[in-house]
Amino acid sequence: MPTKELITIFRTRKSKILTTIAVILLIVAAILYKLADRYLIEHVEVKVTPNTSTTQGTTTGTSPGTGASSGSSTSTASSDAEYDDWNYKDGNETISIKKVETGSGSDRITYYVADVTFNSKMNLLTAFAKDSFGTNITQNTSTIAANNNAVFAINGDYYGFRSDGVVIRNGTVYRDEPARIGLALFNDGTMKSYDEEETSTDDLLSQGVTNAFSFGPALVTDGEVAGDFSHVEIDKNFGNRSIQNSNPRTGIGMISANHYVFVIVDGRSTGYSRGMTLTEFADLFKELGATEAYNLDGGGSSTMYFMGRVVNNPLGKGNERGVSDIIYIPQS
Repeated sequence: MPTKELITIFRTRKSKILTTIAVILLIVAAILYKLADRYLIEHVEVKVTPNTSTTQGTTTGTSPGTGASSGSSTSTASSDAEYDDWNYKDGNETISIKKVETGSGSDRITYYVADVTFNSKMNLLTAFAKDSFGTNITQNTSTIAANNNAVFAINGDYYGFRSDGVVIRNGTVYRDEPARIGLALFNDGTMKSYDEEETSTDDLLSQGVTNAFSFGPALVTDGEVAGDFSHVEIDKNFGNRSIQNSNPRTGIGMISANHYVFVIVDGRSTGYSRGMTLTEFADLFKELGATEAYNLDGGGSSTMYFMGRVVNNPLGKGNERGVSDIIYIPQS
């Protein structure tokens, strides 16, 4: 075969190979960008005015807990408050936190229970990371809490990881895409799980709902464990799996109107805490006397903040994971 024809064939094949490689690279780049856009790149939909109903105060005399540092040397308390490392009392709320350890070795579980009573009004507020509603916007629970003068806080439902669900915060509807069993907090000091697809946001607001969360499942309803938790999936996102197995947990429960319990379970740390299954978590809330209880975002998100410090030990490593939102109690 003549040399020119060989050269032509070689160049043609080379061109096809290079074209194929270029197409593959473009496809990979498009996929990577799409994944980054969905899970990494911040998208601010609404800037939120920070809560200004409380005033900043500083106190001394609190010592760091055994968990992660909040990065702040000051804490927040009203001038008439009585408090120590595990308790707080002022004119409207009483907060008492205890650390509980059960089991041993690989079956050891460490968790924290905050018992909260409001005297005259429920003072549970919510806040977004960076004062912004959107996707992939995160800050540590302790950072959001400190920025909002919180006495106490836990992580919320990490609404920013998903694009569906009903999100109502401090009386404002931010997302109305019914998808699962949600949680509603009412202005009369009560809470209730509900089916997002059967109740409109207009109905929720007319009933006095101040905040609605979308994670789940419901753990306790009407004083009884809610059901079978053998296979529960919260999201349809990439990598989603059943969340029944032992994991770090965050949950909120109501004993009666204006009387709440918040539980953070540490986990995934052999010898310190394995975490809890959903069944164990639901049983715990019932044992604590909760008539209603709901599972919030767990895993590395599970964080309890109190008086300027992180109380628990996230993943047994003392490192918080950024979240999109918190539930908190401000100074009265």
